[in-house]
Amino acid sequence: MALEGLHHITAITADAPGNLAFYTQTLGLRMVKKTVNFDAPDVYHLYYGDETGTPGSIMTFFEFPDAARGRAGDGMVHRILWRVGSEAALEFWADRLGAAPVFTDPEGLEHELVVFDGPDAPLTAAVGGVPAEHAIQGFHGVRAFGSEPEASAALLESQGFERAGAGTWRLGGEKRHAFYHYDAPPDAYGVQGAGTVHHVAWSAADDGELEAYRARAAAQGAHATQVIDRQYFHSVYFREPSGVLFELATRDVGFAVDEPVESLGRALKLPAQHEHLRARLEQTLTPLP
Repeated sequence: MALEGLHHITAITADAPGNLAFYTQTLGLRMVKKTVNFDAPDVYHLYYGDETGTPGSIMTFFEFPDAARGRAGDGMVHRILWRVGSEAALEFWADRLGAAPVFTDPEGLEHELVVFDGPDAPLTAAVGGVPAEHAIQGFHGVRAFGSEPEASAALLESQGFERAGAGTWRLGGEKRHAFYHYDAPPDAYGVQGAGTVHHVAWSAADDGELEAYRARAAAQGAHATQVIDRQYFHSVYFREPSGVLFELATRDVGFAVDEPVESLGRALKLPAQHEHLRARLEQTLTPLP
C-alpha cells in the first residue's frame, strides 16, 4: 500500500476563457471536466489532463472572476513541474512559449518542464499543434515555499514520502511517483488569488487506502477531514506543518462516471445535489467555447 505520487493540483483563475485557451490550446492538455466547486456551486471547477483524465495529469482551476492577482509565499506551492520526453521537446516548448524550461501562465502561475526518462507511463493528450513526441507527459512534482521544512518531516514520512536530497521528498508506488521540493520563502507574505495554487492532491487507490493514510496523518497531529465524495474521486484534506493544503484523492472512480471518454469536458456536469441549480448556473457562469 503506497500513495502513487500526485493525483491532481488545483489553482485559482479569474479568467476561465483565458485559462481554457492557455491550458488546452497552448499547453496541449485536454479539458476533461467542466463542473462547479461542490462547496460553492456558483464557481467553476475546470479540469485539464491527458486524453482519458488519468490521475497524475490533472490540473484543475476554480474560477473567481473578481479575484485579484495572488502571490505565492511561505506555506504555498509556487511552481508546478511537468514531464517531457526529451531535450528536443524542451526546444519545442521554448519556441512555442518563448521561455523554457521555466515559464508562467497568463496569471503568473509558475511551471517548469523536466526531461524524464523513468519508468512511469507518459500521460499525454492528443491536441492539434503539439507533436505527440513533444507532448507534456503528466506531473513530475511541485515546489513549495517553507521556512521550517523539517517541521513537516514526520507528517511526510507518515504518508510514505522518502527523502531524496536536501529539501526534497519523493512519493511513489508501483506505477507512479512525484517529488515535493521545499525552497526558502521570499520576504513578501503570500496572498491567495488568481495565479496561485490552492491545494495539491496525492493519489490513493480507494477508500480503504484513504482511511489508512487519513489515520496516519491524524496520528501526526493533522486536522484531517472525514472522507468527502467529490463524484470523480473521494477525498480527505489536511494541512501539512509548513502550511500547504494537502488532499488525498482516490483513483478508483474516474471522470467517465457521468459522461463517455469521447466527450469528456464538453458539457457542464453537475453533482446530484446541485442539479436543481442548472438553469441558473448556465446563465451566470462565465460562457466558455
